[in-house]
Amino acid sequence: MREEIWVRHKGKIIGASVGLFLAIIYLFFGFWDMLVVAFIISVCLYLGKMLDEQEHLPDVEDWFRKLGDQWRRFR
Repeated sequence: MREEIWVRHKGKIIGASVGLFLAIIYLFFGFWDMLVVAFIISVCLYLGKMLDEQEHLPDVEDWFRKLGDQWRRFR
């Protein structure tokens, strides 16, 4: 049964574990930033779910380009 759970939900387990690890590290820098912690876990869980469903992962370079264009407006 454990193997079946691992096979079916491997991406979600890895994503949530990495998100939880990063969130615990982040908690050492400030307790009141719990919204950021929840965001980190949610994003990692979402990416793990995408891996489980064998969906195309978002292209990181496109995200950096879009965010860079948006931040240039504030300069």
